[in-house]
Amino acid sequence: MDIRKLQRAIVDGLEDVKAHDIVVFNTEHLSPLFERVIVASGNSNRQTKALASSVRETVKARGLPILSVEGADNGEWIIVDCGAAVAHIMQPAIRDYYRLEEIWGGKAVKMKLDGEAGPHAVRPLQPRPAAGQRAAPARGGHAKAGSIKKPGPAKKPLPAKKPVATKKAAAGARKTARKGATRAR
Repeated sequence: MDIRKLQRAIVDGLEDVKAHDIVVFNTEHLSPLFERVIVASGNSNRQTKALASSVRETVKARGLPILSVEGADNGEWIIVDCGAAVAHIMQPAIRDYYRLEEIWGGKAVKMKLDGEAGPHAVRPLQPRPAAGQRAAPARGGHAKAGSIKKPGPAKKPLPAKKPVATKKAAAGARKTARKGATRAR
């Protein structure tokens, strides 16, 4: 299987449903499990589900494998596993919290995206400014030379979040607590 065809199929599926901030990373040197990690954002649960569905349909239509899809029932973070490439489709808040670009982002893959003039390296999101610092102005901004603060030392990664109980599980826990309280009387 040609990895370039697979990554192109995934990116085309993402572009069909207007994914935001698509990044493609070569991970051959980091993991023997897959060669590419593709990260993209959708604005809502509905859009992330549509993005995952579009990726799945596009990859299958080109005769390439889909091993599994995880997280489609929730829609905040959906993983489409295509064997040699894994697509992470996330809402911006989830993407900002987990920052997969810092984990997998060593080698950006050069690709031409629809609407682009020529090939370019798909780059990860810009780092967040540290507390108390202002973000750098966009190109063409009117900042004075030397007025932009340099980022401080790297922060320690945040600890992994504990799984959040679902509404159904929380309701069951409340119900059990009420039963225990009535029995104790």
